[in-house]
Amino acid sequence: MSQAEQSSTVETEKHQLRRGSLGVLAISFFVISAAAPLTAMAGGAPVAMLLGNGAGIPAAYVVVSLLLLIFSVGYTAMARHHTSTGAFYSYVTRGLRQPAGGAAAWIALLGYNAMQIGLYGLFGSAASGFLADQFGWDVPWWVCVLIAMAVIAVLGYRQVDLSVKVLSVLVLAEFIVVLILDVAIAVKGGEGGGAPLTLEPFSWSAFASGSVAIALLFNTASFVGFEATTIYSEEAKDPRRTVPRATYVAVLTIGLFYTVTTWLMVNAQGADGLVDFLGGLKPDPTAFLFVLSDTYLGSTLTTIMTLLFATSVFAALLAFHNAVARYLFALGREGLVPERLGRTHKVHLSPHAGSLSQTVLAVVIVAVFVITDQDPVLALFTWLTQLGTLAIITLMALASFAVVAFFLRHPDLDSNRLRTFVAPVVGGVATAAVAVYAASQFGLLISKPGSALSWILPALIVVAAVVGLVSAIVLKNKNPQLYEVMGRHRGDA
Repeated sequence: MSQAEQSSTVETEKHQLRRGSLGVLAISFFVISAAAPLTAMAGGAPVAMLLGNGAGIPAAYVVVSLLLLIFSVGYTAMARHHTSTGAFYSYVTRGLRQPAGGAAAWIALLGYNAMQIGLYGLFGSAASGFLADQFGWDVPWWVCVLIAMAVIAVLGYRQVDLSVKVLSVLVLAEFIVVLILDVAIAVKGGEGGGAPLTLEPFSWSAFASGSVAIALLFNTASFVGFEATTIYSEEAKDPRRTVPRATYVAVLTIGLFYTVTTWLMVNAQGADGLVDFLGGLKPDPTAFLFVLSDTYLGSTLTTIMTLLFATSVFAALLAFHNAVARYLFALGREGLVPERLGRTHKVHLSPHAGSLSQTVLAVVIVAVFVITDQDPVLALFTWLTQLGTLAIITLMALASFAVVAFFLRHPDLDSNRLRTFVAPVVGGVATAAVAVYAASQFGLLISKPGSALSWILPALIVVAAVVGLVSAIVLKNKNPQLYEVMGRHRGDA
């Protein structure tokens, strides 16, 4: 170990996360809850069908699942030799060097913050709607959001295993309720019951209908959080085995579940006229899954599902909040953001400073949407979560090429070229192509045709990259030793 690395190690040993506290199942819960099964099926899938490729959404899920599995080959290969809660940032830094790592760091901050804050819009709408329908209470959506923010702030401040306990209960409940609906549709048949199920949603004509770019963007959003397996690597039990296993478990579970569920949803309504039906739902297309539940399960289970929908979004909010806090922790101890953010709590060993910072930012952004009277679902949720997804896809492309560069410099670590070169190159090219394609079609998400937001929002990714590049250069001049060991932590090659 070099003198610079020894100096960095001594400085950062004062602030460490709770090591060895998370196994495969625990990390998988964090990942799957970030993907939020009920949130994706009730919130994301109907909007994807409406704005994307309609009945072809199940086929789009197959494409995205395959793409992420290819990406995961190289990603997990490097995870066996590199452990850091910085995840994408640290991968890019180790592979493509520090300037690129600085850019990746700030793109990650933009992406995860956008995802987390955007989900508050969906939660506010779901919680407010539930209270109105079940109790007749007219509670503004933003009031529900403020309450959720307060609870998440407390959980994020405390020990990570407390969050696991909360998430495990919520995730299990939402999986069960969606599976019950899936079984009901499969048993009763499509189009309200009685019609045979069809594989038409997997046909090329269905996949290529509408906007494939928006479909791929929304469907990828359903998986965002799967890379959290490496974010929690410093808290994992035996990370060299736990992280790869949790990654594949998460991608396969999420992909299969979403593909089958959306296929059954399309069959339940019928492919013909699906988009028109979704467009006519009030107040927004996220009511689709509950309409199907009323038809196939009855009002009692639908009521339970609407409650779990709100708790599902809450689980996703908590998972993304934890991810953002850990990114800030990683970047704070490396000098790319204020050093105070790289400290852990003396008692809980949690990244409490990053947690508080994320909460404050969320309050400010949500307040802007409230003051400007924007729709919580079609504006706050849709705009920000898809911006976040676009940022994460960009990071995936950078990370794939970083894996290639890393193993070219360390060929002795893994001789399997399929794992270290072929798969990451294919994954990098594919994710880069999806990112460019989706960015070019981003205007379809904005309700006002020709709006400046159609290019301003994607341009924020470029702005974040420039800020990150500058922060790396500043760090090099301010602290050359810390700059030298950017992205390097426990057990690196």
